Amino acid sequence: MWKEFKEFAVKGNAVDLAVGVIIGAAFGGIVNSLVKDILMPPVGLLTGGLDFSNKFLILRTAPGGGSFNTPADAAKAGAVTWNYGNFITLIINFVIVAFCIFLVVKAMNRLKRPSPAAAPVSKECPACAMTIPIKATRCPHCTSELTQATTQ
Repeated sequence: MWKEFKEFAVKGNAVDLAVGVIIGAAFGGIVNSLVKDILMPPVGLLTGGLDFSNKFLILRTAPGGGSFNTPADAAKAGAVTWNYGNFITLIINFVIVAFCIFLVVKAMNRLKRPSPAAAPVSKECPACAMTIPIKATRCPHCTSELTQATTQ
């Protein structure tokens, strides 16, 4: 069992997975900061400062009653709340994060694409099978005249 575990732990797949998790966590922090610090302030400005995270419904009032400004205040007083605003905020964050990841993956795929193949500069002579320049009309090795179809 120890041998199998050692093979698994040292295998490239396990190491790649560990690296992916670590980089994913770091990237998650960057994306969360992008959403919270860069994208959400303009969205809040466009919506007139609307903050979804404090939107909630009271399902059962607190023993002492009262009104509350935040779900945390209501929970502290003992009220049962339905925090739909936090859910909306998380959905918005998810869409933004998913779009950012899409853009990163798209950029990475563009970098991975092989460059287009260069135009051929040589060809084989059909008579002697020697390599000759692509524009040749006569083979320098066997002096065979090359037809138009052979030169293309």
